[in-house]
Amino acid sequence: MAARKQYPLRVDPATWAAVERWAADEMRSVNGQVEWILRDALRRAGRLPKPEDKGETPKTTDPASS
Repeated sequence: MAARKQYPLRVDPATWAAVERWAADEMRSVNGQVEWILRDALRRAGRLPKPEDKGETPKTTDPASS
């Protein structure tokens, strides 16, 4: 597993409190919630890097290719 990047983050107190409540509702740590929010935003914007190939063959829906 790749090392995680540490980054000091400055957040206004109201935003931090909202993230803390959201994390508690989702039973995540605040750090885990922030990572989830970032990944979700990247996915929605089409900017999330593709996962590395894990040796799986792509599934096709074309019966001729079987």
